[in-house]
Amino acid sequence: MFCSGCGNALAAGQPACAQCGRPVAPVIPPVPGFQFQLENYAGKLRALSLVWVLYAGYSVLKGFAGLAFFHAFISNHFGNLSDGPWFNGSMPPEWLGQAIFHAVWISVMIRVALALLAAWGLHERTQWGRIVAIVAAFLNLLHPLIGTALGIWTLVVLLGYRNSTLYEQLSWNPQAGPNHQVG
Repeated sequence: MFCSGCGNALAAGQPACAQCGRPVAPVIPPVPGFQFQLENYAGKLRALSLVWVLYAGYSVLKGFAGLAFFHAFISNHFGNLSDGPWFNGSMPPEWLGQAIFHAVWISVMIRVALALLAAWGLHERTQWGRIVAIVAAFLNLLHPLIGTALGIWTLVVLLGYRNSTLYEQLSWNPQAGPNHQVG
């Protein structure tokens, strides 16, 4: 190492130049390399895929609870609904409750399937998995609290030029491990 002022040779750990008295510039740490960024991004994808699996389980439980409540409500387990001011003495047709029940059940199952598909695609680091996760994220923005937070986090991790480039560089090969690169 040499002095930046006079060019005199400096010993390691010397705080200032012995000839001109100029302080030695501190050593600048190296900037993290591309491999570090890939490993960091791979960790984010692993966490995101795990949270999508957990969200699918949460959606199933929430769907069962909501549908059980709805079934009890429609089946008059909470008392006679015709006594309230909203029915004016006549009950809605029985098929309407069943149709609503089935429509809600199908929407819950589609949401769970989409969440599991997004989790699997992100875990395997496939291009279709990234697209499915982005679509699921946009659909989950409408679900309060957990769905909105997961949707925003997914969009932040997957969208943008830098993130799409990092995603394309990653591949998942079970024999080589999560840090295996293609090309």
